[in-house]
This record gives sequence, C-alpha cells and structure tokens, in this order.
Amino acid sequence: MSKGFSRIASQKLPNITLRQMQIFESVVRLGGYTLAARELNLTQPTVSMQMSKLCEILGLELLEQSGRRTHPTSIGREVYDNMREILDRLADLGGLADDLKGVVRGELKVSVITTAAYFMPHYMGKFIERHPLVQPRLTISNRNDALERLRSNQDDLLIMGKVPDSMPVKAHPFINNEVVVIARPDHPLNGKRGISLEQLVGERFLVREPGSGTRRAVDQLLAKHGLKLTPYMELGNAEAIKQGVLAGLGISVLSRRNLDLELGSNRIVILDVQGFPLVRRWYAVHFRGKRLSLVARTFLEYILNEMELEFS
Repeated sequence: MSKGFSRIASQKLPNITLRQMQIFESVVRLGGYTLAARELNLTQPTVSMQMSKLCEILGLELLEQSGRRTHPTSIGREVYDNMREILDRLADLGGLADDLKGVVRGELKVSVITTAAYFMPHYMGKFIERHPLVQPRLTISNRNDALERLRSNQDDLLIMGKVPDSMPVKAHPFINNEVVVIARPDHPLNGKRGISLEQLVGERFLVREPGSGTRRAVDQLLAKHGLKLTPYMELGNAEAIKQGVLAGLGISVLSRRNLDLELGSNRIVILDVQGFPLVRRWYAVHFRGKRLSLVARTFLEYILNEMELEFS
C-alpha cells in the first residue's frame, strides 16, 4: 500500500457529502442561499439546512451575512478553496474517463466579456450542432467579473480582448476585432474624410466604463498624440452605447462585430477617423498549465482552426 493510501486509511475523514460541497461552493460563489438554490434546483430551506449540517460536521462557522449577501468567514474562505480543488479534481476525473473513450460530451463552460457576446453564442451553437452531447454553459459579464471568474477557475475558457498581464495565463488569438468610430447617419461628421483625432475629442463622446478593454485601447491611442477624451456620458455595455448613438446623444467606438444589424439597415455609420479602425484580437484564455477537458480542447481547436476562416 502506498504512503498516500496509508495516510488516508489511517485518518478519520469528515463525513461531508459531495452535495454539501457543491451547495457550499454555489452559496459562496453566488453570494446567497436563494441564488444557490435556484442554480442547483433546490429549495432555499434545503440549502440552509445543508449548510448548517456542514458547519456542524466541521465544527466551524463558514458563512456570515452582510446586508443581502452571504460571505465566507476567513476560515470559510480556506474551506471554499479546498472544496473547489476537490470538485475540480472530480470534474477532471469525469472528463478523463470521457477522454479515454474519445467521446466529446459533458459541460463546456465559457465566459465572455460583454463585447464578445454578439458573436460567441452563434458560434458556440454551431459547435453544439457538431457535438450534440456537449452541454454549453455560457456566461456573459464585464471585464472585472470575467477576470474574477478566471481567477477562481470557474470556466474552461474566457473569451476577451485584453489579456491580463497580472496572472499566469495562456492566450490563444483567434480572430481580429476591429474597433471603429460610429455615429448616427445625420451626424455632421458623416461623409467627411480623414477626421483628425483633435476633431474627435471635441465631439460629445459616449464611453464604456474605465475597465473596458475598448475604452483602454482608445485612451492609449489618444495619449500617444497628447490627447485626452472627456466623456459626455458613461454607459455600461455595448448595447447601451448603440442606443445612445441612435438617440443622437453623441458618437462612440465599438467593435465592428457588434454592428451588423445597425450597419446593414443604415441606422449607424462608421466615421473615417485617422488611426481607426483599431485592430485588436480576441483571445481564448485559460490558466497556464490548466488541463483542458476533451470538450474544451475540441472547442478551442474549433475556434482556432475554423472561426478564422468564417470571419475572414
């Protein structure tokens, strides 16, 4: 018998069920019993009862209430990190069994930032057509929330435009992301050629929140020319930006891939501005050294090898 098995056999292990670990992970991640119950198809009293049992088994206070949100205590955070590792290992074990059989099935968890939400669901749908046994889990969030999901290893892949340099990640570039300046067709700058950046910053400008990759790219371009944008209005997502432009509130910048319908119907136009379009890349990101399941590897191969052709 190996030392590892001998150690396990000689220890008294806590009588914790897999379901209790799943419930605790969900409560901490979602910040509440009700949201966890909804995600797991349980009743709120069941979730509460199981958390009480878990605390009793371990003899520890794992959770505390702050306003409407439930947070882990300091020891609860340590327990959470350990339980996440156990659940991840169990998920890897299930994936390994499918890998050995060569079956592309199971959960595919992909998180995308909001600006990628306009094209990613369509291409995930095409992937599912090829592999109907795959269960897609697509989460759309802003950059900060997406990075937190990446940090806590909640997804197989994160689709984003600006790769974080503060985390040890591997980034796979797969398609271009053209950022363009947009306006309503009746805007005075429509039809003018070679609009200067000086003219641009003098216009009423609708911008994304400071953490947005698109806003960061525009700010960096302007800074190179000694210019700075004074936002007329700050909006939380690309759809709000489009609606603001359509309402005549001002001009803005967006990924061209978000504008197919509006450009096709001539409701929005692209302005000819010096330095634009900004050509960036979309990346599929995961932690360096992370073992991707067969499902995740197959999806990554799909977007690397085929989406480039479809978008070219």
